[in-house]
Amino acid sequence: MKRRVVVTGTGMVSPLGIGVDENWDSICKGKSGIDQITRFDVTDFPVKIAGEVKEFEASDYIEHKELKKMDRFIHFAMATAKMAAEQSGIEITEENAERVGVLIGVGLCGLPAIEKYYDIYKERGVRKISPFFIPMLISNLASGQVSIHFGAKGPNTCVVTACATGTHSIGDAARFIQYGDADIMFAGGAESVITPLAIGGFHAAKALSTRNDSPQEASRPYNIDRDGFVMGEGSGVVILEELEHAKKRNANILAEVVGYGLNSDAYHITATTPDGEGAARCMKMALKNGGINKEDIGYINAHGTSTAADATETQAIKTVFGNDTKIAVSSTKSMTGHLLGAAGGIEAIYSILALHRGVLPPTINYSNPDPACDLDYVPNEAREKNIDYAVSNSFGFGGTNGVLIFKRFVG
Repeated sequence: MKRRVVVTGTGMVSPLGIGVDENWDSICKGKSGIDQITRFDVTDFPVKIAGEVKEFEASDYIEHKELKKMDRFIHFAMATAKMAAEQSGIEITEENAERVGVLIGVGLCGLPAIEKYYDIYKERGVRKISPFFIPMLISNLASGQVSIHFGAKGPNTCVVTACATGTHSIGDAARFIQYGDADIMFAGGAESVITPLAIGGFHAAKALSTRNDSPQEASRPYNIDRDGFVMGEGSGVVILEELEHAKKRNANILAEVVGYGLNSDAYHITATTPDGEGAARCMKMALKNGGINKEDIGYINAHGTSTAADATETQAIKTVFGNDTKIAVSSTKSMTGHLLGAAGGIEAIYSILALHRGVLPPTINYSNPDPACDLDYVPNEAREKNIDYAVSNSFGFGGTNGVLIFKRFVG
């Protein structure tokens, strides 16, 4: 019999703010975190907008001497891990350290450090490369630094699956607990690659919106005039815990992880299958994994990137839930932009909060519907509704898919 896994803590940094409460308040008000890029000079760039995290002070969460050993995605991971741990109230001691693990993934790792130190090398030579350069950028150092800080000696690993990273991280971490490898896991995703190479590269792939004159309206999932996603940055980390372990210490349980699916389209390096077959299979896998009836699902936090894939995901949802389904679906990326490897982490938290607080996040900028996207997208305004189950979808380049299902926890 599988051990049950619950969520007892959450931490979040996104373009909508620092901390879960600030993010949730913005989400419920339908605010956008998209604006002009300030991180570098975009004068010659076709894309001039992104979802930057504002007013984040890494030194609020990390000792000054340690800051220079980490790139920004690790700063975000450390901050959100500390937020989640504080909310959870967990204490890591010599007695339980081997039962506490970390699985925080990233999509593109330390690209800012790579760009910075390449320039330093070219201008000033090899001897000016920092000895901390490699630890700054390695993907698993988000997990590693969190593990070191907290003294967590259990599983310490990293998922790198593009835009599905955060979802796979939480799902895989839940399985570590189910299979008895840990009692507590830090899990989620982090990303910070608003850089010239990343913006330029995604634009070259024709993936990004160029609606530079109206940035807050640029991420517009399900609209006929959508023209690409908007890059964001940030991190979402949860504390997962074995149910009886959480109960024993009287933890405040936010939700239960009840279903997880992961698979591949095996179709294309960037595009999804036109009929959404892989995404549909993945949702069915998650339902089967949790022994959940499709009729019980009350809300789907969609991948919803504001690209052609919106129609594909819509079709996948219809394949699973029926062509006439009335299920509520929304894309919080309409407000945060697309956080790449961190997307699944923050969207899992939004799904958990929807269950816990009885509010469904909206899809903003929904004004010119695509006929191929004809579901209930909770248009423009949050909706009060009590639900028992929420789905969080993530689909990444390389055809990788991940789906999580959370259940409202009752006693």
